[in-house]
Amino acid sequence: MGEITNINEYEAIAKQKLPKMVYDYYASGSEDQWSLSENRNAFSRILFRPRILIDVTNIDMTTTVLGFKITMPIMIAPTGMQKMAHPEGEYATARASSAAGTIMTLSTWATSSVEEVASTGPGIRFFQLYVYKDRNVVAQLVRNAEKAGFKAIVLTVDTPRLGHREADIKNRFVIPPFLTLKNFEGLDLGKTNQGNDPSFASYAAGQVDQSLSWKDVKWLQTISSLPILVKGILTEEDARLAVQHGADGIIVSNHGARQLNYVPATIMALEEVVKGVQGRIPVFMDGGIRRGTDVFKALALGAAGVFIGRPVLFSLAAEGETGVRKVLQMLRDEFELTMALNGCRSLKEITRAHIMTEWDYPRLSRPVSRS
Repeated sequence: MGEITNINEYEAIAKQKLPKMVYDYYASGSEDQWSLSENRNAFSRILFRPRILIDVTNIDMTTTVLGFKITMPIMIAPTGMQKMAHPEGEYATARASSAAGTIMTLSTWATSSVEEVASTGPGIRFFQLYVYKDRNVVAQLVRNAEKAGFKAIVLTVDTPRLGHREADIKNRFVIPPFLTLKNFEGLDLGKTNQGNDPSFASYAAGQVDQSLSWKDVKWLQTISSLPILVKGILTEEDARLAVQHGADGIIVSNHGARQLNYVPATIMALEEVVKGVQGRIPVFMDGGIRRGTDVFKALALGAAGVFIGRPVLFSLAAEGETGVRKVLQMLRDEFELTMALNGCRSLKEITRAHIMTEWDYPRLSRPVSRS
């Protein structure tokens, strides 16, 4: 394997190393995958307006998220079943994120429990939550996360039902029998391939609560003192509702384009959501982040930070913990360089004036047609 110079190269390596069923589960989106492509392509339509002749000898990328200081505004998004990618799975990701001085979000559907991740050592960790029909199960998950030292709940709100993921249907995707959803040990829900239909889609359909609504944000506040980030908002209207219902933050997300196809790229929805909250709570985003330039563009449009998902899975598959560490370092280095070349010495100096989006482009004059 030659020297890896950017994080996109990890995907090709992961595709070679992983079983097709597993790679497709990680990599694919819903239906014909327009939103999946758009999540990445939309970044290319945002251009820089760099400022020059500014002393950028010293660059400060540190920031604070929900009161926790981290080394950079790049965090790890929740991705399920990481031990399908590498035997150490979430253990490796937890160690890598801690070494980088940033935040890891653990999925409800992790193959390592909150207690096991906590045992890897110190680190700032959030717990992503799917709300099950059995609210006693949900309350237990939240209590376990809080007891294990997790610092926030990331409530996923865009998944009342799983999206139509055709790759998983073709591959008859099931969780490998040697793996379990470890957060459900003792709750008789850790094995997903029971019954007549062993598919993961069938398991999710049977467990996830389709009646989830705004009142459940309030309910979560009654069972936990942890701050709540609402993940899956794409509109100004829902951003306002999140504020009204006491959310502590928003993650603009289309679930890696795995749910509703033909929703906008998250970078395109970001500014609308930021407008909706009017500075009252922080707004983060995930989806399509592959370069330090992408991070800068997100912050210029109002994000307080970004989360990365698939790059973690692909680098984990390729090189385990070492791969995840490299991904975080490469993004950090690229982001620092982007800041310097745009004339920004700290995150607060990154402004909307440093970019122009497609709706900012000067309109080209068109010849008048003559009939």
